[in-house]
Amino acid sequence: MIHASRLVLRILCVLAAALLLGEAALAAGAPQPAYGGADYRLGTADKIRVIVYGESDLGGEFQIDATGEVRLPLIGQVKAGGLTAHDLETAIAAELADGYLNDPRVAVEVLTYRPFYIVGEVIKPGEYPYAAGLTTSSAVALAGGFTPKAVESTVFIRHQGDNKEQRVAVTDATLIRPGDVLRVDSTTFWDVIDVLSPLAGVSALRYTIP
Repeated sequence: MIHASRLVLRILCVLAAALLLGEAALAAGAPQPAYGGADYRLGTADKIRVIVYGESDLGGEFQIDATGEVRLPLIGQVKAGGLTAHDLETAIAAELADGYLNDPRVAVEVLTYRPFYIVGEVIKPGEYPYAAGLTTSSAVALAGGFTPKAVESTVFIRHQGDNKEQRVAVTDATLIRPGDVLRVDSTTFWDVIDVLSPLAGVSALRYTIP
């Protein structure tokens, strides 16, 4: 019975090694999500600067609230979530032109992006501030690096507003986006060990009880 258990464990370890090779191959061919500043969609917790040319008292720095809106002088609440900075410029100008200003010119700049999150097999999982150009490898570094159980070649990313994760490579070229949730998985080997550990304890107990 003991020899059979050892044989099963060896087979599982071989399978785990094969799966790890598959993960490495996937990382080599993983898609690289691009982040384009001009195409960035605003969202909750983003901080923006609004400039209304010739009307300094109508501009300023504002944060997008939990409803995806921003409260501006004179015109009140304006929907910002899901819009690009250019889209928001157009929306604000339209509101100001509706009975307030003639031919208003508006500029919107993103000052601070909403944070990203990293969970799973990293030393310090949690929320971290986003900076333009942040990559998967630098995100892991911010979180203190991998734990000994981590898959180090790939991570799972879920973009804000998406329901599904995608697996991408951990490299200096794989960019992440504001609001992303990164999940670092454990290796198949450790998954197998975690499953077998309780079973091994039961088996040992069976052979030690007289």
